[in-house]
Amino acid sequence: MSDPLERRLKEDRALRNAALELVKADVAHVRSELARKGLGSRLVGRMSDGAIDVFEEAVSVAENNRGTLATLIAAVGVWFMRNPIMDLFTEDEPEPSDAAGPTDPEI
Repeated sequence: MSDPLERRLKEDRALRNAALELVKADVAHVRSELARKGLGSRLVGRMSDGAIDVFEEAVSVAENNRGTLATLIAAVGVWFMRNPIMDLFTEDEPEPSDAAGPTDPEI
């Protein structure tokens, strides 16, 4: 080989070897971290941190929008009470239920 090609090959090998050592170091670091604290506990920790962040953000938004929150709670309350409220305004007598079963004598 010519001299510039050999020099280039040596430089490329040195870069490759340096990159390989970095990857090996990263893998060793990840393995030691996983051995110290398992994957499940990491997942639970991240999920709880995320839930805490969401809760804090919800509290902040609720404090800034108290009127909207009160309206929303009232709307949900009316939604759950819709049937008793509608019963107050209807004058129809309740229909008899079929709880006793069929009245057909052939059965």
